[in-house]
Amino acid sequence: MAHDSEIKKVLIVGAGMSGLMLGILLTHAGIDFDIYERSAVIKPIGSTMAFDSRILAVFEQLGMLEDALNISFPCRGLNIYDNNLQAMGGFDLSDYKNRTGYDMILFSRPQMHQLFVSKIPKDKLHLGKKIESIEDNGEEVTIHCADGSSASGDILVGADGAYSGVRMSLFKAMAEKGLLPEADKEDLSVGHICMVGTTKPLEDNTYKALNDNFSHFERVIMQGTPHSWSTATVPGNRVCWLMTTQLESTSTNATRFNNAEWGPEANQSMIEEVRDYPCALGGTMGDLIDLTPPEMISRVFLEEKLFESWHHGRVVLIGDACHKMLPSGGAGAINALQDAVILANCIYDITSATPENIHEAFADYRSQRYPKAKYQIDKSKVMATIQYGQTWKDRAIRNIIFNWIPKPIQTELFLKDTTYRPQVIFLPNIENRGTVALEPQQPCKKYIQKQSEEQAN
Repeated sequence: MAHDSEIKKVLIVGAGMSGLMLGILLTHAGIDFDIYERSAVIKPIGSTMAFDSRILAVFEQLGMLEDALNISFPCRGLNIYDNNLQAMGGFDLSDYKNRTGYDMILFSRPQMHQLFVSKIPKDKLHLGKKIESIEDNGEEVTIHCADGSSASGDILVGADGAYSGVRMSLFKAMAEKGLLPEADKEDLSVGHICMVGTTKPLEDNTYKALNDNFSHFERVIMQGTPHSWSTATVPGNRVCWLMTTQLESTSTNATRFNNAEWGPEANQSMIEEVRDYPCALGGTMGDLIDLTPPEMISRVFLEEKLFESWHHGRVVLIGDACHKMLPSGGAGAINALQDAVILANCIYDITSATPENIHEAFADYRSQRYPKAKYQIDKSKVMATIQYGQTWKDRAIRNIIFNWIPKPIQTELFLKDTTYRPQVIFLPNIENRGTVALEPQQPCKKYIQKQSEEQAN
């Protein structure tokens, strides 16, 4: 696609889903880019994830929806049990597709990540590139890598996670100018630790749930302990699992966890502690762990933080680099991808790569996304309480939600999020096939200009 923007090159740091999605979007926009990832190889690790109507319309715009559905199962609901496997409550999603136009789909993170990677031209993805320093001279931005290489572009996007090196460099530059808010100097809050994994392909008779063509999504809360765990069946006769431990304090020094990213950091003591816990699919969690290749098990900390500063000069942040959410609301990855969509729209709208125009585009991006991210962070805290909170207050809130709030009201509250569904402005729009009324898409200047020209003719 030809594009008249003076943006000649976008540098993206981080090959997680948000960075890859931005690269895919820029490919469709006809804007050149390169992605720089510090890891030398793409590691196939992680557990279950979910996408829904809030982002699947974009997949349809990009021609990726069928690919995503092929590696996913629809989810009909979440069931929550106590440690005796007695039902405590849950969420019914049986009418979700009718209301929103799409199923909620569950999948293994490694497979979806590989789908994203497959959509990026091989010469645009550079591995083993640890960023040592960043220079922004006003006319261009340059990254310098540990291997001695460097690259320059009009825009630098930090998509490098919760402990973003790009953010650290950006904040240092802002602090030297007296521009960094006090809130952005505070550490991330770490309230939970979890271990995740995905089993090898299993025999059909290993678990009865594997015979179904939809995902069985179950969560167990161990009363009297800080532990809870979940399981989800995904295509390929595999089970994704997650063990969560609630920490006593959420005021944790983030520097202790600056290497706590997805990685094969198997914690044997935690495995032994949870081995005999009952699994909602049958047997014990130890059975699932034993069916999981060691390299597919990783231990991560669950942080949260909403940063105030998302951009400065020619540098901008997306995803966990500017808003880290607890995974309990299933919104972290979706919001990161929505960041990529809105940022791509704003970049597409730049017709002259002046510092003023770039600042205006970045400010527009933040103004659209910050309120949405704040809402989702607040909601993820509530969902964390429902799904694995263990304090007396958490238990009380869970009891009220499941036993005192009528199911129709629960459903409407759940569907409230689906009204916000941003799409790519430079690709054909996907119509709303559900019954939920959507928020209007915020148009870009080019869209407004095109409408004016059509009306004039």
